[in-house]
Amino acid sequence: MYLCRSKKLKLLYSMKKARLDIEKLEMAASKLRAIAHPMRIAIIDLLTANQKLTVTQIYERLSLEQASASHHLNILKNKGLLESKRDGKMIYYSLKQTQLTEVIDCINRCTV
Repeated sequence: MYLCRSKKLKLLYSMKKARLDIEKLEMAASKLRAIAHPMRIAIIDLLTANQKLTVTQIYERLSLEQASASHHLNILKNKGLLESKRDGKMIYYSLKQTQLTEVIDCINRCTV
């Protein structure tokens, strides 16, 4: 089958655009998997209410072991959902995107 140059370019563009959409969907799915744990949702809720907290504040308020809190925080941070800032010996965690709380609110509204 013969395609003129402009049709080839359009086909390549649409293929590239479709690939980018798939990449965005995969990234969104990866982030959703990261929050798909009750303790991580609790951490997100806690950070929504408090803006920024240290690891110690998080594990004390959620009655967690420090290692467990750090594990969940690292998962959320590695997926780009949280950011951390060091202040001396303390590391403060906060939500990177406030839209994350909207997703959780939407899920909560859909629960029967």
